Amino acid sequence: MARKPPEPSRTLSGADAAFLYLERKEIPLHIACVSVFDGPIPFDQFLAKIDSKLHLIPRYRQIAVTPPYHVGYPTWEWEPHFDIRNHVFRVRLNPPGGEWELSELAGRILSQVMDRNKPLWDIHVVEGLKDGRGALIPRVHHALADGISGAALLNVILDPTPEASLAITKRRYRVPRKQAKSQNSLADALSNAVRSTLENLLAAEAGLVSMARGLLTSPMRDGLEGLVSLLPELAASVERLPFNRPCSGERRFCWVEFSFADVQAIRAVAGTSVNDVVLAVLARAVARYLQLHRQSVNHRYVRVVCPYSLRRNDHGQSLGNQISFLPVALPLDIRDPLEILKAVAYRTRIMKGAHAADLVALATAWLGSAPPALQSLFWRNIPLIPLPLPLLNMICTNVPGSPVPLYSVGRRMIASYPQVPTGYELGIGCAAQSYDGKIGFGITSDTNAAPDAHRLRDFLRVAFAEFCRAAGVKKAPPRRAPKAPVAPAA
Repeated sequence: MARKPPEPSRTLSGADAAFLYLERKEIPLHIACVSVFDGPIPFDQFLAKIDSKLHLIPRYRQIAVTPPYHVGYPTWEWEPHFDIRNHVFRVRLNPPGGEWELSELAGRILSQVMDRNKPLWDIHVVEGLKDGRGALIPRVHHALADGISGAALLNVILDPTPEASLAITKRRYRVPRKQAKSQNSLADALSNAVRSTLENLLAAEAGLVSMARGLLTSPMRDGLEGLVSLLPELAASVERLPFNRPCSGERRFCWVEFSFADVQAIRAVAGTSVNDVVLAVLARAVARYLQLHRQSVNHRYVRVVCPYSLRRNDHGQSLGNQISFLPVALPLDIRDPLEILKAVAYRTRIMKGAHAADLVALATAWLGSAPPALQSLFWRNIPLIPLPLPLLNMICTNVPGSPVPLYSVGRRMIASYPQVPTGYELGIGCAAQSYDGKIGFGITSDTNAAPDAHRLRDFLRVAFAEFCRAAGVKKAPPRRAPKAPVAPAA
């Protein structure tokens, strides 16, 4: 008889809890995507399909409950009144139901902070798209999943074949009869706090030992030696770019997609990675955006932080956050596409060789060894502290998606555009995800900090075409972008 897998811990990790502490109206912290299908999604059938698969993700029926006085991390407790109709919604686009209308709807949905009194996820089933298409906009709070596990959760919603997507079984979960605890007992919270502190101290010590051993190996020594060559640019002050302004929380979302085969061809010509191509194209687009705002790009950099998965042979099967962050400075004054690609690859290779992401993870572990109440106070007040200069300019994440088509209730997903949360003074964020021979770029922006972020999307198109020409890749003419809204006359 097969052994039942162990249940995941009910207590949030320090990283998971930080996303709850940090969130506010100006910083909605959920990950999401806009997925387009080749036909309309039948709502009732979709609702029944999701309901039949919720037993695979128990967290989707649990709420995060904070202990008294924040003496411990929040815990996942069963929602006693769970109703799937509080999480799956039917919405209709304004006519004519084109890309612009879908983009506007996505921005409104992404601006909403999730209700902490319910399990932290929802899906909007979008109707009214032109050309007989359908769309889904799923959201998952960052306390529940990172980009890798979020992509894996999307695969639970979808199926690899049309036949499997149409098969709807009987619901296999029961709503618990007993009430969820309104708050954990103080004794339990203190016990969890002590345990988490010890676990993070051990993780920090293990990280130090690993780093010390790494110093004895030639790859890390080479990485540290290379890091010396980057010290002048790393030590330079981080400059505010046009979109590094206080955020309001009102979001806009737009996207663009390219052939993944073209990305692979560019990567092969330059001998770099797909992620390097993504970052290099973004750097050229940001350079043009600065020039649009009449700013010089000479000797300037865009300081990007890339989420870096710490999962090992997991493939996103477990929930929660297992990420660190890889900082990299991308030069903005190199115009030749292949030259900037080499410059980006050089910098990412050095930062990886120097284990920069491991250093960030080590610092996170040390922070996690502090009492949860202090961690809560720290994360809640960070956005309230005005800084003379930003710590970074933007976040860019690249998550691999399914290489084959996926289906929902018989409809084939033809495109998926990922979203990365942003806020504070990070007015624009960029996310990329491959799917079925294409790679989609999602641009999340704040309407106050970057009202013209759609121009960055346009510059991504221009930059990618330049990279294709430089690498000798024949590229089809891009689709015409939807027109930006025109403000009514005063």
